[in-house]
Amino acid sequence: MTDQEKQLLSTARFDVVELPADPAHPTGKRRQVVRHPGAVTIVPMVGDDHVCLIRNFRVSVGMELLELPAGTLESNEPHAVTAQRELIEETGYRADTIEHLHSFYLSPGILDEHMHLYLATGLTAGEAAREEGELISNYVVPWETALQLVKEKQICDAKSIAGLLMVDQLKRLGEL
Repeated sequence: MTDQEKQLLSTARFDVVELPADPAHPTGKRRQVVRHPGAVTIVPMVGDDHVCLIRNFRVSVGMELLELPAGTLESNEPHAVTAQRELIEETGYRADTIEHLHSFYLSPGILDEHMHLYLATGLTAGEAAREEGELISNYVVPWETALQLVKEKQICDAKSIAGLLMVDQLKRLGEL
């Protein structure tokens, strides 16, 4: 938060602040934004042709979503370490290789969360270490099935759509 921002709400996971009016902006209005520490999302490849999605009950939308595993950055923790940690916590898989593919903003109109996309390969199954209250289960599917789930609108989580389509594009270009 900068000196010119007014804090409206502070929670354990994010802050809501009001930005000062920007004279360069056409409306000149004050804006409210959500400040978030950032996050990672991981495309866990189980072998060459399967991916581990998760079924995750999301309170904010009141339903279970099919998603890629993801989690919030911890302060002073390298992004790749966060990706490894979240992969283990949410799926139980451990990765031999974690590769950064892209970073993007999820909803820059109201939120400054910067999401870092990783590809996890060389997976070994293990015990998940899910946080208390998380209603998560693994859903391992063939790669083409995951893409079909996006096409059929059964995956409607933005980070998961972006991650799956990014990896698919890299596969089609022969870059993975």
